[in-house]
Amino acid sequence: MNFVELFERIDATTKTSEKTEIIYNYLQSAEEEEKLLGIALLMGYKPKRPIKTTDLRKWAAQVAGIPLWLLEESYYVVGDLAETLGLVLTKDNDSHPFYLRPLVQDVIMLQKQSTEQQRQVIESYWSMFSGTSLFLFNKLLTGNFRVGVSRKLVVKALSRYLTMEEPVVEHRIMGKWDPFQESFETLFQEQLLQEKHFLPYPFFLAYPVEPSFFEGADIEEWILEPKLDGIRGQIIIRQDEVFVWSRGQDLMTDKFIEFQPLRSILPNGTVLDGEIIPWKDGYPLDFQLMQTRIGRKQVSKRNLEEVPLVMVCYDLLEWNGEDIRGLPLHERRRLLEELLKADFLSPILKLSTIKSFQSWQEAELFRISSREHNAEGLMLKHRDSPYEVGRKRGNWWKWKADPMTVDGVLIYAQSGHGRRANLFTDYTFAVWDEEVLVPFTKAYSGLTDRELTEVDQWIKRNTLEKFGPVRRVKPELVFELAFEGIGLSTRHKSGIALRFPRILRLRRDKIAQEANTKQDLLTLLNTRNESNR
Repeated sequence: MNFVELFERIDATTKTSEKTEIIYNYLQSAEEEEKLLGIALLMGYKPKRPIKTTDLRKWAAQVAGIPLWLLEESYYVVGDLAETLGLVLTKDNDSHPFYLRPLVQDVIMLQKQSTEQQRQVIESYWSMFSGTSLFLFNKLLTGNFRVGVSRKLVVKALSRYLTMEEPVVEHRIMGKWDPFQESFETLFQEQLLQEKHFLPYPFFLAYPVEPSFFEGADIEEWILEPKLDGIRGQIIIRQDEVFVWSRGQDLMTDKFIEFQPLRSILPNGTVLDGEIIPWKDGYPLDFQLMQTRIGRKQVSKRNLEEVPLVMVCYDLLEWNGEDIRGLPLHERRRLLEELLKADFLSPILKLSTIKSFQSWQEAELFRISSREHNAEGLMLKHRDSPYEVGRKRGNWWKWKADPMTVDGVLIYAQSGHGRRANLFTDYTFAVWDEEVLVPFTKAYSGLTDRELTEVDQWIKRNTLEKFGPVRRVKPELVFELAFEGIGLSTRHKSGIALRFPRILRLRRDKIAQEANTKQDLLTLLNTRNESNR
């Protein structure tokens, strides 16, 4: 089985068990030099987009012998550039053999070539490929390559193929590894694992708490901590080096340089799990300030002074070089408290707070008002729980505060992608600044399929202007939007940005003049800032 067959078979089923079996069969039958790269692509590895999409569209139109405007209009209808290019360039002849490794290498090499060289290579592949092969090549070119499988399914298939336990496989493939520099031997041989002392452990993730949980749960058996708003991370101290990993498997050591002194403070063989947050003068800062640091190539002295970081630690995964994830949480917590008891660690490492409540009703009161305590809700962890891998029900739950809400007016709409390509599903919303509507956020999710169709039809009937795929509409529809955070922004005309915005409902009971104002949002922002002090 080659990679094209793998993709087609996965795309043809929605059953997870069948997808796992397909991946396992691919591992058994694929050529040795191809299958590790195939696994990397399944798990999200993709080469950087090597070329401007405007050039791709122009060249494809010329090769297909159609005007550029027709290709552009087709793109707006299809909603996916790789699929559009495949449709206008497809041929009836059989496809050329699809060799994954040299193909991806050629795509990577395009980054270093002149525009004319790029065109020659791309048009050569376009002339060879058709059908799924052509689609996959275009996906690699556009930098949007995705396959409909989760990391968990890939791990299951690898575990079966390698006859290894799933947590072990998950650990071996953590981090950003290069499929051209690695092999199955270097990734999975036990004796080579010690050479990869920089690797984190797979993160244990919590499920949103379910109402039925409270029916039989004894609060005395649970550890309750405030849920903090930051970047989940692991700090690793091994072989006199410090490594900082985010939950998204990004190595952030160079961004989070505050933690470098730990290599001479904490013992080798220490791995901490916690939340990295901006912290100054005894209080947490707005999360968006942290984002400005992450986006910089180099962290300046001014950045360090204005947005210093700490890790609020809530778990210890490795102690004196020993993996202790199998110990009960209360034992790991005891060791963590012992490790962090030195006062000189407090500027960069802080112990998470355990909240003590007499009942779930009392805990609920804290959850409701948690934003006043610089939290997003509560984490509920069974005191005897091991540190598991991935998102598992039962031992760890997150009990979040209710989201903040605002009523905004729909002013722009854009067509979606994939199965939503023929519907206007991407919306821009505005609030009132005196007599003027100013845009302040976008939202894409929250409506049912029926509601999306209804709004799409309304948009088509009430379009005032067209800007390519964007429609400016009559400012009449009001939507209630939910969000988790709010901050100042220079990117929006309103000067305000929301964190994790999504649609709660269409406000059929309100007219546009009754939507919220910019001042409402500024008041909310100021109130939030005051509560953080």
